[in-house]
Amino acid sequence: MTVRPAWEVQEHGGATAWFNARLSFPDGAVVEVLVVVCEGRLSLEDVHAQPPLSLEDLTELADWIEGPLFEACGTAAEPLDEEPQDDSYGPGRRARPAWPRGVEGRRMVAEEYLAAQRSGYDPVLAVMCATGHSRRKSLRLIAGARDEGLLGPRHARR
Repeated sequence: MTVRPAWEVQEHGGATAWFNARLSFPDGAVVEVLVVVCEGRLSLEDVHAQPPLSLEDLTELADWIEGPLFEACGTAAEPLDEEPQDDSYGPGRRARPAWPRGVEGRRMVAEEYLAAQRSGYDPVLAVMCATGHSRRKSLRLIAGARDEGLLGPRHARR
């Protein structure tokens, strides 16, 4: 993990500083964070992750970056009343579960799409949640499922 100062603003006898932090995983996943330090407290201002983080990984993000950020920013970590957790994410840690490729992946996309449609939910959003991909990538996966004949055409022909 790398932490670099971005900028600092002096105001009324105090200072507010921003830091850029980059966390790289062995499988190529990257998380970039913009952190604000004001009055000895750290706050996350912006998070970018490629591939997108699942909600579970987003909750673990603070544990991954807490120590190096406090060290680089020169602030002390506030003690927590919890037991310390294992911060290692191991060599095979992924930001999201692997999605099968090929026909199996398109079949799973079609299943998610149709299940959401039957339930009255947004099918594209359902595919986004299931795959962890962006809207654009999810639309490409849905188009691939349509091309395979697993989903009907987008519009009824007249």
